Amino acid sequence: MAEQRSEPGAPAPAAVNRAAVLYGVGDLRIEDRPLPEPGPHEVLVEIRAVGICGSDVHYFEHGRIGDFVVNSPLVLGHESAGVIVGLGAQATRHRLGERVALEPGVPCGQCRECRRGRYNLCRDIAFFATPPIDGALARFVTIHEDFAFSVPDHVSDAAAALCEPLSVGIWSCRKGSVGIGSRVAIAGAGPIGAVATLVALAAGAAEVIVSDPVPERRERVRALGATDAVDPASGGLKEACVDADVFLDCSGSPQAIADGIAALRPAGTAVLVGMCPATEIPWPVARVQNREIWVTGTFRYAHTYPEAITLIASGRIDLDSLVDATFDLEHAEEALGAAKANPSILKPLVRVSGV
Repeated sequence: MAEQRSEPGAPAPAAVNRAAVLYGVGDLRIEDRPLPEPGPHEVLVEIRAVGICGSDVHYFEHGRIGDFVVNSPLVLGHESAGVIVGLGAQATRHRLGERVALEPGVPCGQCRECRRGRYNLCRDIAFFATPPIDGALARFVTIHEDFAFSVPDHVSDAAAALCEPLSVGIWSCRKGSVGIGSRVAIAGAGPIGAVATLVALAAGAAEVIVSDPVPERRERVRALGATDAVDPASGGLKEACVDADVFLDCSGSPQAIADGIAALRPAGTAVLVGMCPATEIPWPVARVQNREIWVTGTFRYAHTYPEAITLIASGRIDLDSLVDATFDLEHAEEALGAAKANPSILKPLVRVSGV
């Protein structure tokens, strides 16, 4: 058993660990679990806030995402932040009482991809709320100290938790080389499309046009600073954004992907971010070939949390404005259904502990 260090005045962990546990499709239970114990290089974190992601909703509604199947009880939630209340025997990077944002994927650190810095592609990565790894919709979690990132006092718990989706936006814009003067087309105005919009603008994009079929979401991205937001049923990106430098698909829609590629200039870049439900889709091969379009995918992110925290702490990006529905842990199931019940809700959040 690893030694757990504590200091006078540190928050005292409860005897049990309250958690939102998925047992099967539509079967979410709030229950008490044993308090987790940090390993030698881990920290024990009291979770303050957890953002609800589309993947959490998908697991709740379908019990699986692709090859990842909920075969045993699973704690949901991977967008999280909290305060350190315990240290493993050899953990030295943090102090008790420190507020942290948690990067939810801990790679093996030994494989080829890890050693080349592409740890998001590690085959043995342990990622919160991806079967069989429990997530963060719990009072306490443990995580390797290297994946807990200190956040300044003026950054809210909600914003710290949303460093996770912000990281997806950062990674997407990096993959597309979005920079000063870029013309960017984005398909999808959900949470990822919204943060991609914010990151593109922060990176210096001159124009950001977003396509989404939901009027309320088009209005949200306009309020966030998008140059325009268009309805795909009325021509979408193909009509509104010709000769874009970068296309970010945050929808997973085959039609949106085709329209976005059609909106690119010659030698433009298409970045596939959204998860497409189909394993195979019609592909505009001739356009990609004849116009020398660069096409790349994304899988999560790597080395993004320091930049995410800097963008939030500096005020360049406001994540608090994305949160428009907050629930306590006992009402986590309501949080999972909030966006479907009300399309104007962009990002539901669960307040697990704290003020």
